Amino acid sequence: MRTLLLIALMLAGSPAWAQSCDGVEVEAARERLCLKPGSRQAFRDCPACPEMVLVPPGTFTMGSPAAEERAGPQEEQLAITIARPFAVGRFAVTRDEFATFVAVTARRIEEGCFVVQGETLQRDNKRTWRDPGFVQDGRHPAVCVSWNDAKAYAAWLSQTTGKSYRLLTETEREYVARAGSATAFWWGNTISADRANYNSSVAYAGVTGGTWRRATVPVDAFVANPWGLFNVHGNVWDWTEDCWNMGNTGNPGTGAARTQGDCSLRVMRGGGWGNFPHTLRSARRGRETPDSRINTVGFRIARTL
Repeated sequence: MRTLLLIALMLAGSPAWAQSCDGVEVEAARERLCLKPGSRQAFRDCPACPEMVLVPPGTFTMGSPAAEERAGPQEEQLAITIARPFAVGRFAVTRDEFATFVAVTARRIEEGCFVVQGETLQRDNKRTWRDPGFVQDGRHPAVCVSWNDAKAYAAWLSQTTGKSYRLLTETEREYVARAGSATAFWWGNTISADRANYNSSVAYAGVTGGTWRRATVPVDAFVANPWGLFNVHGNVWDWTEDCWNMGNTGNPGTGAARTQGDCSLRVMRGGGWGNFPHTLRSARRGRETPDSRINTVGFRIARTL
C-alpha cells in the first residue's frame, strides 16, 4: 500500500507528458509539451521564435472544382494524404522576428523592392523590408523579403533551436489554409474586407468587398481558421519550398515539395493586400523568382516534428 501511494504521489507531481499524452509530445524551449494537433495550442522554441501550432495528419482535395468562381487551369484537383502532423507558424513571420534574425546574423538585405502602384508592380530602389512604402510596426508581417531571405531565416532558426525549421511546401500551405474546408476560402465561398486584407474594391461571387486598406495589417488581424492560423488568405503571400510547375498534375500527393520543374521560379500561396479577391482562394497558385522582393510578399515557417 505504501509503495502504491508513493507511485501515485510521484505521478501527481510529474509533468503531463510523463503520465499519458493523447496528443503529440513536443520538446519546446527546454520543456516537453503534450499538444493535440488542430487544437490551436501554441508553443515557441525560443523567446524570439515564431509562435507555432500543430496541424493534424489527414487527406484533402488539392485544387479547385470547375464551378468555383475564377478557378484556373493550373488548379487541377488531386487527392493528397498528409501522413504525419507538423508544426506551422500561427502568423506570417513578423518584422520584429525578422529584425532579430538580421541583427544576429548581420545578413545584408539589398535595397530595392517591387511595390504596388495601382494595379501593377514597379521597382522602387529606395524601398526595403524596413521601409516598404507604408507604415508598419513590429507585429506587421515582414515584406520585401525574398525566397532566399526566407530560406536563410529558416536555417538560422534550425541552427539556433536545434529543431528542423523550413518553409512549408505548396501542398502543405493549401492544406493548412483549408483546415478541413473545401470552399474557396476556409470560411465559405464569398469574401469581404472584414475577413481578410486585399484589394477589396473588387467584388467576388457577387459580394462587394469594402474599403481597400492599401497596406499590411498586424499578423493577428481578423479571425483564425479552425487550426489556429491567422491570415491564410491575404495580407501577404507566403513563399513555399516548391519549384514552379504549370499545374497540380505530377504533385507527389504526400505533402512533399516538388523539386522538379522550373526551379528558377518558386511557388507562393495566399495572396496579398494588393491582390484581387479571387487571388486569395485556397487553390490559387503564384510564383516569383527566388531573389524577388515585393511589398505584398512575406513568408510563414514550418517545423518538422
